Amino acid sequence: MVLEMLLNPRKAERSPWELFFIGVVYSTVAIFMSLLIFNDHIGLVMVFLTTIACTYLVQGTMRLEEKKDLCDGSECSKLREHTKALSVFMFMFLGFVVSFSFWYVVLPVDMTSQIFGLQEQTISAVNANISGNAVAGGVFAKIFLNNAKVLLFTLLFAFFYGAGAVFILSWNAAVVGVAIGAFARNALARIAVEVGSVGVGNYFSTYSLGLFRYMTHGTFEILAYFIAALAGGIISVAVAKHEFNTPKFKHVLLDSVDLIIISLAILIFAAAMEVFVTPQFF
Repeated sequence: MVLEMLLNPRKAERSPWELFFIGVVYSTVAIFMSLLIFNDHIGLVMVFLTTIACTYLVQGTMRLEEKKDLCDGSECSKLREHTKALSVFMFMFLGFVVSFSFWYVVLPVDMTSQIFGLQEQTISAVNANISGNAVAGGVFAKIFLNNAKVLLFTLLFAFFYGAGAVFILSWNAAVVGVAIGAFARNALARIAVEVGSVGVGNYFSTYSLGLFRYMTHGTFEILAYFIAALAGGIISVAVAKHEFNTPKFKHVLLDSVDLIIISLAILIFAAAMEVFVTPQFF
């Protein structure tokens, strides 16, 4: 209850940057609570606990955004209003990623394997699935279809469970965090072999490089997922209010369709970034 009530939806939209620190707190508490209480499937439990902490804020934000759709105004103005909620979600997600990746780098290897083992398996499976495509077009199609599947699940979870979409997004934050942490840890190992020691500056530089590598395209992917989650959540709230066959419900449905189309367009752009841009730097 304490974690849930740290910030209410209206205050969050006024100061979205605060959600970065809220995300760090939520995910850090979830990691160590899972480690202390659960011995098996810690990686799944910590995602679940992170989701529970976000439920009040996310549900409140969904209801707030649905109310905005019922106000008078153009479709463009309503979409601009939704950017406040998206800023809240994006800062919170970044807090998750930074927290998960930080603990992956600084904790002992045996402990990180215990905590993040499921995420490591997921990354290995994804890499094995994509590495078989030597042609860039094949890689693009694989990545886009995989991301589109995640977007569909996010939309469905938001519609049927409301804040349940955060479970999918928290899981992705953990996977991205582990990927960043693994990149930084491997780079630090190479530095230790070549130089003989690792300083604080090495930790900062390798971690920053890993964050840049995965968030260059990952930012757009996550933005697309959150837009889809917002669309599903808004429809879910409207359906719960029994506003079928009314002008208000049609306005909400139209706005949600626009959001879904935008999310797909951003997802295509993100896949192109991952295939054609990111490899140029790494």
